[in-house]
Amino acid sequence: METLMFIAYAVVGGLLALVLTASATFTLQRNDQIVASMQKVRVPDAWLPRLATLKAAGAIGLVAGLWVTPLGVAAAIGVTLYFIGAVISHLRVKDYDLAPAAALTAVAAAALALRILA
Repeated sequence: METLMFIAYAVVGGLLALVLTASATFTLQRNDQIVASMQKVRVPDAWLPRLATLKAAGAIGLVAGLWVTPLGVAAAIGVTLYFIGAVISHLRVKDYDLAPAAALTAVAAAALALRILA
């Protein structure tokens, strides 16, 4: 059973790491859609590099978590909290176009559960 959970974590964590890497890259490049989304929820422009760094660190931690369990757990917790914050940011400004943030919260929570169970 542990092997199956580990494989599931590898898939979910790996895919989430890819999404985080792409998002971090687009954020650093100040992609128009990313910037518009951040402005909609009133994130200061100066925060974009910091948020991109958090996403990149999460991606690295999820992948490193394949070998170092506590690091994978910590990264999954951090990514889950990041996206909970994103959902709260959307709700705070009454922007209900939060499906991507909510979905990524669920995926990050799944990665966390799978890493703990593996």
